[in-house]
Amino acid sequence: MSVRVRIAPSPTGNLHIGTARTAVFNWLFARRHGGQFILRVEDTDKERSRPEYTQNILEGLTWLGLNWDEGPLFQSKRLDLYRKATQTLLDKGFAYRCYSTEAELEEMRSAQKARREAPRYDNRHRNLTPEQQAAFEAEGRRPVIRFKIDDNREIVWNDMVRGKVSWRGSDLGGDMVIARASGEDAIGQPLYNLAVVVDDIDMQITHVIRGEDHIANTAKQILLYEALSAAVPEFAHTPLILNKEGKKLSKRDGVTSISDFQQMGYTAEALANYMTLLGWSSPDSTKEIFTLDEAAQEFSFERVNNAGAKFDWDKLNWINGQYLHALPVPELTDRLIPYWQAAGFEFDPVSDRPWLEQLVNLIGPSLTRLPDAVEMSRVFFTQTVELNEEAGAHMQQAAAGDALSAIASALESHESLTSDDAQTIIKQVTKEKNLKKGLVMRSLRAALTGEVHGPDLIESWLLLRARGLDRLRLQQALKKS
Repeated sequence: MSVRVRIAPSPTGNLHIGTARTAVFNWLFARRHGGQFILRVEDTDKERSRPEYTQNILEGLTWLGLNWDEGPLFQSKRLDLYRKATQTLLDKGFAYRCYSTEAELEEMRSAQKARREAPRYDNRHRNLTPEQQAAFEAEGRRPVIRFKIDDNREIVWNDMVRGKVSWRGSDLGGDMVIARASGEDAIGQPLYNLAVVVDDIDMQITHVIRGEDHIANTAKQILLYEALSAAVPEFAHTPLILNKEGKKLSKRDGVTSISDFQQMGYTAEALANYMTLLGWSSPDSTKEIFTLDEAAQEFSFERVNNAGAKFDWDKLNWINGQYLHALPVPELTDRLIPYWQAAGFEFDPVSDRPWLEQLVNLIGPSLTRLPDAVEMSRVFFTQTVELNEEAGAHMQQAAAGDALSAIASALESHESLTSDDAQTIIKQVTKEKNLKKGLVMRSLRAALTGEVHGPDLIESWLLLRARGLDRLRLQQALKKS
């Protein structure tokens, strides 16, 4: 049997990290077994579905590298299939028209609440006579279609993550609505549980991989598969992604959509890598950095935890840093140029390319996220520099001014400057002024960058010299000292 799995987001919002992690697990499972990964867009909610959300979902999956084999397939273009399935269930006696009004349903729920009972439909219209139906129709009531659920039925399946799962029909809330009234349509608008089952049957889905919050839906959907005389797929219910308090990650936690992570400067490779670790672990417990293709070679649901996976920003930042540090300098430069341009830094991406790559080589090992490069690089693009508190305190020392004055004098005999020249000047000033090398270097760094700590001083000096900023910074510092 060829594995066929699907990811089925609803375009009622941007691509959420929970949906994206589900997509990752589906993709990994399909690739592990040489199967097909299908993209289906569940857009039957006309009021909330938006084309911009669909676009965001498609772009997010593409950015993450989750290429699909079929689709995107849109539920809104498959309504005839759902109507046919609904009619089949009506014809077979598995479904019926229910004419209960919202006021009647609310009265029923209030009574159940007063008795401290779980809310459920009491199946009051399951066995209406033709005459009763006609009377309701004459009143102008528009029916919904309900699917019959046997309260005494036990629904059991072997979940690939959770093992044996069992539900009683009596715990499913009574006969469920599978289609709601819609204009003059006698069948109505299909609802989630019916549309999902019809799609999965039509698309020959073999494994349904989704979050644990769908477990109750699975019990209902198994009944629909059976009523439609279809094979029931295997199910895997993955752990939810939790916030630091152990609750389901939601919009209230701030950043949750894939486009948000992208805008924050996380790489697609790092985010996809991190999502594989939200509930799954490699057979090699020491291995945490891997591509999607590498993870697919080892992926199995035997190593998916059934406990919730807490989102860890520190872990994501570490993984992202590892990917940035491993990028070749030319590629990292390409990724950083848009951030420098957005910050308003003046440079020519073509003629200044060698200098930009030198800058990337200097700051690259310190990056955690791509936008970090803006503040790390600012000093190399601007005419003036402000001393931070520590640098300002250091520059109050008379010896700092002596060191800078001597360095400025030594530079007068150097039209160009090499790494060896820079080292020689520092040694010369240290010896002639009888100053400690550390003080000379801290003074120079403070004058050039406004700080007393940072990346390699000599490389920083050469980069500033290439843009004619080192002499200017020294002059500015001497005026203030």
